Amino acid sequence: MFTLFLVVHVAISLVGIGAGFVAAYGFVTAQRLDRWQSLFLNTTIATSLTGFLLPADRILPSHILAVLSLIVLAVAVYARSARQMQGGWRSTYVVTALVAQYFNVFVLVVQLFQKVPALKALAPTQTEAPFAIAQLTVVVAFVLLGIASVTRFRPIAVVAR
Repeated sequence: MFTLFLVVHVAISLVGIGAGFVAAYGFVTAQRLDRWQSLFLNTTIATSLTGFLLPADRILPSHILAVLSLIVLAVAVYARSARQMQGGWRSTYVVTALVAQYFNVFVLVVQLFQKVPALKALAPTQTEAPFAIAQLTVVVAFVLLGIASVTRFRPIAVVAR
């Protein structure tokens, strides 16, 4: 039963990451892509919530990251739904959505270095340079994506789809 739950959790996570990248594409091309945004938000929330149901005997870094993700996602949902991305809430939504996506990708990189034998051999304790370089690359990519997204996802230019 646990294995099935873990597979479902991972599948939801991967759908969320994929939808998050499509949503980010919408930001940089000034397209709302509402269905993709909804899919991203819902699956990312589900990923964080289902992560708490995985067995653990203590609070792990993944639990702390899930709490942070849920806080960021709550702001994103509020900015998107209650505030309709009006005024400064548009940038707030973009930034919080991208932070949530960054958290997803951060965890993906951690998991890849734990589960893929070739990557595990490069950084068995995740304190080695290959792991640090991978995570630094992700951070830089998200900062650049964030700048492009906030700059391009403007009210006048945005097209609802």
